[in-house]
Amino acid sequence: MTVSFDPRKIADTLYSGQFCPMFIDGKWVAAQSGEVLEVSDPASGRKIATVPRGAGADVDAAVSAARRAFAGAWSKYTPYDRQEVLLRIADLFEKNWERLCVSDTLDMGLPIARTLGNKRRVIGMLRFYAGQATALHGDYIENSVSQSMITFTTREPVGVVGAIIPWNAPTAASVWKIAPALATGCTVVLKPSEDAPLTPLLIAQLMQEAGLPDGVVNVVTGTGAEAGARLAEHPDVNKIVFTGSTATGQAIARAGVGNLKRITLELGGKSPMIICKDADIAKAIPIAAMAVYAHSGQICIAGSRLFVAREIHDEFLHGLAQFAQSLKLGHGLDPDTELGPLINARQTGKVEGYIASGRAEGAELITGGARALGAGLEGGNFLQPAVFGNVTDAMTIAREEIFGPVISAMPFDTLDEVVTRANATPYGLAAGIFTRDLGTAHKMAKRIKAGSVWVNMYHAIDPAVPFGGLKMSGYGKEGGVEHLQAYLDTKAVWIQTE
Repeated sequence: MTVSFDPRKIADTLYSGQFCPMFIDGKWVAAQSGEVLEVSDPASGRKIATVPRGAGADVDAAVSAARRAFAGAWSKYTPYDRQEVLLRIADLFEKNWERLCVSDTLDMGLPIARTLGNKRRVIGMLRFYAGQATALHGDYIENSVSQSMITFTTREPVGVVGAIIPWNAPTAASVWKIAPALATGCTVVLKPSEDAPLTPLLIAQLMQEAGLPDGVVNVVTGTGAEAGARLAEHPDVNKIVFTGSTATGQAIARAGVGNLKRITLELGGKSPMIICKDADIAKAIPIAAMAVYAHSGQICIAGSRLFVAREIHDEFLHGLAQFAQSLKLGHGLDPDTELGPLINARQTGKVEGYIASGRAEGAELITGGARALGAGLEGGNFLQPAVFGNVTDAMTIAREEIFGPVISAMPFDTLDEVVTRANATPYGLAAGIFTRDLGTAHKMAKRIKAGSVWVNMYHAIDPAVPFGGLKMSGYGKEGGVEHLQAYLDTKAVWIQTE
């Protein structure tokens, strides 16, 4: 996407090392402990800001505020009123889109050209859920027991929603959690990642400006072990929505047992990308590459297990390596940057460990995998995008989620074989298939065990289409009408008329 403004000018007005308070009950507050967390630019290591290190007491205050709002002012909003609020929020997002994008880039490093490209998706989500707010209804049921009875159902908001999001898409993840809650009449306590907490605070500011009543949306910054854990176990939270690692998702599911919370989990993945022998190679190479390298590999749906038909395997890997080498690494505020940094030094070291294990287990590192050095990369967490060949299904890099710019390529001979291998994973989040044969596309899409299957494309997400994983990739859907039902309780009402 063309960048028609100077991102650095906006960056200079957003954050300059200052303290950014969290948002509870319509007020901007510090943590009750007084402790703070430092937020750094992953592309330079420079301190951007500090935020409160919220913990249990702060989560308790936010949940209490959300409960008061749910029972109070917000409960009096009609579906039409909630729709109006969401549309005002969408308008403010559109007006402030460049600021939101620059904040995301500073927060987690994604190139500005990519954050700008999320506009239709994010604002589309707000307007989609605004439309759904007035379309929610119960059903009249023709009573089979007695003609003197009237029976109907109502759909009612579940209550207080705890939302916990990762660092890799602060704006989109925040909206995907908050918008359906507002559409259904719920209230929210949002806990952003401690690695990228700034954009959610900006979002809270815009929502306040849109006229959202105090306490309807609260943002508590802090660590997952402190603030996140308390939110997950809180006895007055009715639902948890979480996006993140499978291990953390399992811990959240256990924590929710206390009051039998509703839980939606969008977790890790090790998604297969299958390139059939009849694929359009020129089209498939950049899509297969960016299925992993988008977000520098820090994306749950990354198609990092690349299965290529043996007939075109060598040609495809040669083209893939050339494409990886052509990507421009740099600071996300540079409009020409195509690949940004990893979120922090810890994650960079973890990915380097996977690269070392791939080599040690016998895979061939065809390109990339080293620290990226040079002008403009100083102090940043940059890795050259890697392509491994000669990978076997048993290798660590073919089994575990790396969350970095690493592709593990493997040849296959038959479609039956590749389907079996693609499904031989504990995950089931997404999959990609490249073929010119419509019959092959249908057959393989049906057989692949994944929540989303893309054919001759990847990464397509629409507010009206359900998204979510199978197996260890989680449960529950985000997107579509199905998403909203997870925020509603169904009540049956029986009336005796005689």
